[in-house]
Amino acid sequence: MSIGSSMSFARRIVFDTGVLVSAAILPESIPALALEKALLHFEMCFSEATLDELAKVLGRPKFDRYATDALRQTFIEGYRRHALLVTVERVVADCVDAADNKFLALAEAAGAELIVASDPHLTDLNPWRGIPIIPPAAFLAVIR
Repeated sequence: MSIGSSMSFARRIVFDTGVLVSAAILPESIPALALEKALLHFEMCFSEATLDELAKVLGRPKFDRYATDALRQTFIEGYRRHALLVTVERVVADCVDAADNKFLALAEAAGAELIVASDPHLTDLNPWRGIPIIPPAAFLAVIR
């Protein structure tokens, strides 16, 4: 399913790649628990750009020691099935790391309530345009 920026009233959330990678390779980690909680209480959102980055990062051989390639691919497919594809049409250039702007643009397009990020380039922007950007541990502490 794909949406534009003004479709339903669901509580939407965006996770950055670092949090998702940690959740994929360390199933008992704080990022994994945060992802599990988010799936229960929010509509997870991704864009083509964020999903492409996730697939590229999780495909790196350095993660073989944590999880098989097949298991990492299963994680990506599960994420794709349980999250909402959002079409991002506006460019955002507010982050010092240009590669992280895709998460801000996604949050804006999705009307996200929150961004969960492990990247300091993103968390240092908290809040961004009224959208809190918090690490996974803080998310677990504040979301019930």
